[in-house]
Amino acid sequence: MSSDKKILPKDFIKMKKKNRKIVMITAYTYYQAKIADEAGVDGILVGDSLGMVIMGYQSTLPVKLSEMLHHLKAVLNAKPKSLVVADMPFLTYEVSIEQAIRNCGKAIKLGADAVKLEGGEEIFDIVKALVKAGIPVMGHIGLNPQRYLTIGGYKLIGKKAVEASKLVNDAKALEEAGVFAIVIENVVADIAKLITEEVSVPTICIGAGPYCDGQILVFHDVVGINPRPPPFAKKYLNAYELMLEAIANYADEVRSGNFPSKDYYRTLSEEELKKVMEALKITSKKT
Repeated sequence: MSSDKKILPKDFIKMKKKNRKIVMITAYTYYQAKIADEAGVDGILVGDSLGMVIMGYQSTLPVKLSEMLHHLKAVLNAKPKSLVVADMPFLTYEVSIEQAIRNCGKAIKLGADAVKLEGGEEIFDIVKALVKAGIPVMGHIGLNPQRYLTIGGYKLIGKKAVEASKLVNDAKALEEAGVFAIVIENVVADIAKLITEEVSVPTICIGAGPYCDGQILVFHDVVGINPRPPPFAKKYLNAYELMLEAIANYADEVRSGNFPSKDYYRTLSEEELKKVMEALKITSKKT
């Protein structure tokens, strides 16, 4: 894709047709989005994983729509050329089609290029209605973190034939409903490959092997802010240790009096300082 061209949902489909790998990252703040976009990613997902990596929740379930919209705005303020996808939190789209359109519409009106929903065949009608309303939808199958309680935890999906068959059916249902792409999370690589071959829309893998049309990882995992990333996430930097060392050095220098040194502050000339002191004396006499 051209570096000066805004990437839209239709461009992801073009990338699949051209066998061009799609690069996505999950980010939540202005500078994260700015860095990711400058690095040349194709898409930024403002993920509900912010519940854990930003808010410190134990899962994504407590995340509110207001929190998602807050971080979406921060990402959009970076004016990324990358496609910006807003994750829809738990119970913001499942209750009814009307609820889904209203809540997803808030993200689109704010400036998102698309929304992402977790689920397969069970959200077929919702996805179809959203697309009909003019809202581009990215699907998400496999490990759905919002459903980890019913799934039985954060586990690998697709190891058994019944489970694998359901994944393929879910992907085909989402394709039929009108999604422009499908995230496949923590799925056996063979099944992710099969799904990628069976659907016409691009698949974006996270922990599902190399055979998808693209990959997505969390910003904090890629740069090593998260000291304990999931086993499928490659750490390209140890930012946690680097930042820890930097803050510790700062604290030491403040306590020792080495910061701020003369390079980091300015003073008045003796003449100007004398004028100030004289002015203060005049003021003090009047009061």
